[in-house]
Order: sequence, then structure tokens, then C-alpha cells
Amino acid sequence: MSPGRAVAVVVIAELFGTSLWFSVNAVADALNRAWGITPVELGYLTSSVQAGFIVGTLVLALTGLADRFPASRIFAACALVGALANGAFAFSAGSLAAALGWRFLTGLALAGIYPLGMKLVVSWAPQQAGRVLGWLVGMLVLGTGLPHLVRGLAVTPGWQGVLFVASGLALVAGVMIGWLGVGPHHGVGRRLQWGGVLKTFRVPAFRAAALGYFGHMWELYAFWAVVPLLIGSWAGGAPIQAVYLAAAGVFLAGGLGCFAGGLLSHRWGSAAVASLALAGSGCLCLLYPVVAGMTPRPPQGLLFAMLLVWGFLVVADSPQFSALAAAACPPEQMGSALALMNSAGFALTIVAIEVVTVAWHTAGAHIAWLLLPGPLLGLAAMRPLWRVRAAPG
Repeated sequence: MSPGRAVAVVVIAELFGTSLWFSVNAVADALNRAWGITPVELGYLTSSVQAGFIVGTLVLALTGLADRFPASRIFAACALVGALANGAFAFSAGSLAAALGWRFLTGLALAGIYPLGMKLVVSWAPQQAGRVLGWLVGMLVLGTGLPHLVRGLAVTPGWQGVLFVASGLALVAGVMIGWLGVGPHHGVGRRLQWGGVLKTFRVPAFRAAALGYFGHMWELYAFWAVVPLLIGSWAGGAPIQAVYLAAAGVFLAGGLGCFAGGLLSHRWGSAAVASLALAGSGCLCLLYPVVAGMTPRPPQGLLFAMLLVWGFLVVADSPQFSALAAAACPPEQMGSALALMNSAGFALTIVAIEVVTVAWHTAGAHIAWLLLPGPLLGLAAMRPLWRVRAAPG
């Protein structure tokens, strides 16, 4: 198969597989009515996915499993497990403990879908890492917003149907990748290397990319978690389907941001694209609460436009951090290094999500200021790479 077609298969599978991530957030209002789930408890459910992802990526990274076995087999197996766990959530019958367990298992499975998807796509087109990773992460963003679209369009009669659609898509993703296999540039470790991947942090370029990524992650998932709340705060009496359609639009903008970043990386380099996106999203963190709090309240169209731009910028840098990191580490350690970077970054998202969901009732839109340190610190960490034209795509 040609590299172009293989990359297309991988990125579409990533779209389908990552629909598991925010499937529960897309039915938050229904869970509130059916189970009495509060915004704080929704934060727990979201953080449980992140915790599972962290544990999974740590195991893959520190054991070297991500590079010991073909990435396609790990992806396919994890897609199956994730689909089953996500579907099982619908039968939790209001038990928060059971629901948290199923979401943790879903996150554990996603650890084999996201980082391994990055390794797969680079194995088919290593010379175009910035561009193909832009497509991959763009599809991940669209995948995380896909359940919001399913809910907004009322594709299924009940909230459980949203989860079942996501699970079905994940199963299709596993079949696609299992059939495709790995690319000709897929590095495989000869044996398990416990903790060997930690040496990658001694490489200055990898360390700068990873630290910039950590600042980016402080903002990203917390922003995604509260997008429906931000929209609902000014949408007034709009139907709930309209709120979720608007939220899906913000995720769509993020996907476009990833695609655009991948294209621009060919001209400017990954470091420049990542830095500009960090600076732009930081400005939105600062300005959005100011505009949303104006008296009289500004037009809803202006606030939604700001969220669209924020959604575009907040994730446009993500694939470029991955491209920079992948270029800085040996091919036979790429899967483990990316998994480790993901694990540490997602650990930060748990703290950020808990901070913003707990503070929502008192701070409202001003929670954006709690996210601002992420872009600022990320920019500072990226300084050694500002003059580096790394990982052009």
C-alpha cells in the first residue's frame, strides 16, 4: 500500500478510536437527570479516563512494550478493550464507583490508541512527520468531539446510544489497523527495556519539546472539559442539542487547527508553529473572561467566535510537539518516548480538570485565568527550539 493511503487509514482509525474519550461528557445533562451526576462528579469521570491513560502509557513506556511488539497489534487490542469498557458504562446503573472503573479502563485502552497511532503514522511517512501528525492529532480532536455531534444531531433516541455509537466506531478502528499492519519504517526493540526510555529526557531537544507539551496539556483538556459549560453560561434558553452542536463546532475548529499547523510546519518548522499556537491560546485565556464579563453582555456570536479561535489554537501545537519529540529520539525508542511524554502530560490534565470543574460555580468564565500558566510556562520551555526548524512536514 502507498504511504499516502496507509496514512489515511491510520488517521481515520484514530478519528474512530478516540471517539471513546469524551463520550460521557457529551451526555452530561442526561446523566444529571438519570443519575444525579453533578459537574464536580463529571470532573471525576473525566479525570478517571485521564488516570487510566496515564497508567497505560506509563506501562507501555517504562516496560518498552510500545516498541517491543508491532504497534498495529497493540492498537487493535486496545480498541477492542476500550469499546467494551465504554459500552459497559451505560450499564453502571447510577453507581459512581462502577462508572469510574469503566472510565478508567477506557482511558487505559486509549493509551494504546493515541501514542501508538503516532508511531504508526510516522512509520509510513517519517520524512513528513509534522504534516502527518497534524492530520493524526486533528482526527483525534474531531474524534473527541464526535460524541457531541452525535448528541447534538439526536442520532440516537437515548444517551446510551451515544456511547454505543462511540464503541462501534472504536471496533471499526481496531479492524482497520489490524488489517493495515505497520509501515516500512516501524522500529522494534529487540527486548523489553525497563526504564531505559527515561534516558531520552537527557536529550536537550526532546526535553524542551516535552516541557512545552506539558504547558500545553495544562490548558488543553481542561478547556475541552468545560466548553459545554462555557457555552451554556451565555446560551440562555437554547435547546441542549444546540449547546452540544456548538461544542462540536469548537472541537471541529481544533481539528482544523491541527491540519493547518501541519501544513505550516512545512514552511515555518514545528517549533515556530507550536510557539505561535501557545501564544495565541494564552491570549484567549487572558481575554475571554474579560469579554464574557462585560456589561452589557457582548453578542453571543462574538463569544462563540472567541471559543472557535481558542479551540483552533489550543490544540494546533499538539502534533508539532510530537513531531519535535519524535525527531529527537531514536526510532527504536519512539513509541516508548512518546508514551512517556503523553503520560506525564496527561497527569497534569487531571489536576487542571479538577481545578476548573471545582471552581466553575464560583469563578465561571474566569476559570480561563487558571489555565493561563500552561501556555506561559510552555513558551518559556520552548525557547531553546525557537531557532530550530525541526520536523518539517
